[in-house]
Amino acid sequence: MAQTTHGVGGLSYDANKRTWPAEFNVFLALIILVGAFELIGRVFLGDSFLFNTRANVHTIFNEARLQIIILQVSIVGIIAIGVTQVIISGGIDLSSGSVVGATAMIAMSFAQVATVNGNPNPKAMFIAQGWTDLPVIVPVLVAIGCGLLAGLINGTLVAYTRIPPFIATLGMMVTARGVAKWWSKGQPISFPTESFAAIGKGLMPVIIFISLAILFQLILSYTRYGKHCYAIGSNEDAARMSGINVQNHKILVFVIAGILASLAAVVLSSKNLTAQAGMGVMYELDAIAMAVIGGVSLSGGRGSIIGTVIGALIFGVIISGFTFLRLDAYYQEMVKGVIIIGAVVLDQWRQRLRAMRA
Repeated sequence: MAQTTHGVGGLSYDANKRTWPAEFNVFLALIILVGAFELIGRVFLGDSFLFNTRANVHTIFNEARLQIIILQVSIVGIIAIGVTQVIISGGIDLSSGSVVGATAMIAMSFAQVATVNGNPNPKAMFIAQGWTDLPVIVPVLVAIGCGLLAGLINGTLVAYTRIPPFIATLGMMVTARGVAKWWSKGQPISFPTESFAAIGKGLMPVIIFISLAILFQLILSYTRYGKHCYAIGSNEDAARMSGINVQNHKILVFVIAGILASLAAVVLSSKNLTAQAGMGVMYELDAIAMAVIGGVSLSGGRGSIIGTVIGALIFGVIISGFTFLRLDAYYQEMVKGVIIIGAVVLDQWRQRLRAMRA
């Protein structure tokens, strides 16, 4: 008698066997990582990584460290939400970090004040045109426009010229970085309005990250857009034969990724109160790594925003944990590289195992 297979919320099972969702394994890895740092700290430093050990602070957990962990990954996490959708659809986006740099420069130039301490703003780019002290919606819309344009170019190249996504987005990566350097001839752009600066204050980056993660998890899980992402990533030819407009959908996915990168640029420049051409360097690789660590398959068709969020938290724990252990920053890069390779190897092993069972 044939077995019946069911799926509920990512948990797939049949009459005789249950399998945990991929996100559970990633969450388990996060718990093990936190436990490892806690154990090492207790044994070698006599201190706790997770719990508060200061007598003058009456809280169980080290809230400051927890806030730092999520703050460190929230901006790149916004990018990772868009990158996740691109990878699920069978593509890749290498341009997001450079789009952050270019968008930050352009958006900040529309968010500047006219005067600083009663004197004309020495760094105001458009003071002669009177484009200073503008409502916050103006630089935000300018930023969204930049991300939309970058995503539209990426998506059109991939969908209609059949250029591999790796090459198309690599070209955009180089071009956008050039735009970031050209916009103000390499000079930083500073002194934003208070309303623009408020976007990146305190835990606002975290709130924006979590809100976007919830929104796009729901979109991927319950809308036609999400179903088409998984269908195209699993089998593009089959998706096309089933009536899905693959070309338009690819453009839409890259546009969304571009807009999310531009929103990350707004949050980053607002948080730092300045924009520099070098902003966002390597962000695209960190975002891809967060997605892959979170269980998103580089071959497309599998993954979730929840997994990417957990992958982002793993990144944050690694950075904070190495700081806690007083290890130099370059060790973090080495470990991140090993983790990325390990995650890809694990994904390939899972694919082979799934093919053998099919």
